[in-house]
Amino acid sequence: MSAFDVQTRTLISRTQLSRPIAKRVYWVVLILAILLFAVVFLFPLFWVATSGLKSASEVLQSPPTLIPHHVNFSNYSTAWSDFDLGRFIFNTTYYAVGAVLLQLIFDVAAAYALSKLRPVLGNVVLALMLATLMIPATVLVIPNYLTAIDVPVLHWSLINSPLAIWLPSVANGFNIFLLKRFFDSIPEELMAAAAIDGAGPLRALWSIVLPMSRPILGVVSIFAAVAVWKDVLWPLLVITDPNKLTVNTGLLNLTGDGIPENILMASLAIASVPTIVFFLIFQRSIMSGLTAGSVKG
Repeated sequence: MSAFDVQTRTLISRTQLSRPIAKRVYWVVLILAILLFAVVFLFPLFWVATSGLKSASEVLQSPPTLIPHHVNFSNYSTAWSDFDLGRFIFNTTYYAVGAVLLQLIFDVAAAYALSKLRPVLGNVVLALMLATLMIPATVLVIPNYLTAIDVPVLHWSLINSPLAIWLPSVANGFNIFLLKRFFDSIPEELMAAAAIDGAGPLRALWSIVLPMSRPILGVVSIFAAVAVWKDVLWPLLVITDPNKLTVNTGLLNLTGDGIPENILMASLAIASVPTIVFFLIFQRSIMSGLTAGSVKG
């Protein structure tokens, strides 16, 4: 058995792929699978983008058309200028950036304490955090909303405040677990050497742990930003000011205003562009961060 087969385990070994027939079958199946998944995932984006180029009657006609008979790029300019999509996208970006910063601060602190400081009953706390992942998000909507309209002790109302979006997303058990798993993979020898040099826990976190944790920090940031960007129900409850709406709630409000279907589809296509660009830029960080820390040693 070659070193390649020992170090890299795949469904089909390198020896089997060296056979001409097996190699051809492998590549045919692989290409067909890639094309199938590409069509399944890309067709909705194609449909939204092309529907934004059609006339209103063509969008609603049956059977539908894949390619517009007459391309109308003006639909996109109308959607952008008439329905204030720029403000909606800016608001959502603002909420997403705040959520990312708060999650990095508090989730990193929690994961670092559980991984390296090892407090009493730390495993119990981690188990309780992971148990919250089994609770459906809709079950927590009413308690969170009652808290937002009247914060206990302080008696503040967070309605129409960015804090109403940021604070519920801070305590994320899944992100804390990801960070802890990565921090566990950092050698204890490095932490011991830092302690010998006089570095305290905070200095070790800043100088050793965080620089080594860039991949997983990128993944947590991406998850936090996407979670805010795609959320509809919670912003719909706590953000009622038309000037502070997120892109999803803003588009949801537009659906009841008698907007032509082609303009609405163009608006949806524009709203999807930031997340697509975001993913294309950081896709390597997503994959590397998800696998980082999974193997120790």
